[in-house]
Amino acid sequence: MPSLEGLKRKIDSTKDLGSVVKTMKALAAVNIRQFEKAVAALKVYNQTVEMALQAVLHDRPGFSVTARPADQGGLGAVVFGTDQGMCGPFNETIVAHTQEAIDGLAVENQGLRIIAVGMRAANRLEDEGRQVQKTFAVPGSVGAVTPLVQDIVMEIERWLDRDKLNRVFLFHCRPQSAAAYRPRQVRLLPVDRQWLKKIREKPWPGNQLPWFSMDWGTLFAALMRQYFFVSLYRAASESLAAENASRLAAMQGAESSIQERLESLQGQYHRQRQMGITEELLDIVSGFEALQAGSSDEETGYG
Repeated sequence: MPSLEGLKRKIDSTKDLGSVVKTMKALAAVNIRQFEKAVAALKVYNQTVEMALQAVLHDRPGFSVTARPADQGGLGAVVFGTDQGMCGPFNETIVAHTQEAIDGLAVENQGLRIIAVGMRAANRLEDEGRQVQKTFAVPGSVGAVTPLVQDIVMEIERWLDRDKLNRVFLFHCRPQSAAAYRPRQVRLLPVDRQWLKKIREKPWPGNQLPWFSMDWGTLFAALMRQYFFVSLYRAASESLAAENASRLAAMQGAESSIQERLESLQGQYHRQRQMGITEELLDIVSGFEALQAGSSDEETGYG
């Protein structure tokens, strides 16, 4: 049976751990909010990009999308995971979803190129037999998302030029509530022609028709880069919000377990302390009775 001093140390350690968990819960909740706000703000930027595409595609003779046919033998995958732990089965979920999607697309390993955002996701992918060509650190704030996205865009452009890949998919988790998420995949390339056609045919929101003087091909390519940026930024921000949602759920479970452990230790401490007090009282009573018995013997002349 542990001593009272040992139990007191365990209680103090459990309380300290509980404080750490509460702090992580608070940070996770704050992070969820800031990344959700980033996604919401991105909607306005996305609308601006779509309006610019609408202006470029408006009255375009013989409408077509100048994209090369996708090489069905190769695929580029961008997988958003985590660098840190204590976020439940987050990495397992997104890696399993990625594996299933790649298997469904029937891509051989030699034709597969993978970017992993997060060392834990990269390690798990390699454990599953997938070679990761590039690993990026997970951004710790909204301000760090933009440099990450720019680096990923540059890497994708290298894929297109060097490896002649035209199929690129994004794999990330998307938050569903304050503490829930689900995996999602987005086809970045080839560009959805139906989506572009739908944008082109939308009525222009105003009386004055759009006009531009820049070379059409150059402007269209620049706008598509913005579309890639928006898609990647959204995927990164949603993944970060989902990661913190998963961490919040994990910390809530840990907090409940810590509270149960603390109550158990405190109950054990109080019982053992009461037993100690009871034993001390019994010793005192026994000693008192022994003294009383000794006094009685002296008064009767015995002893």
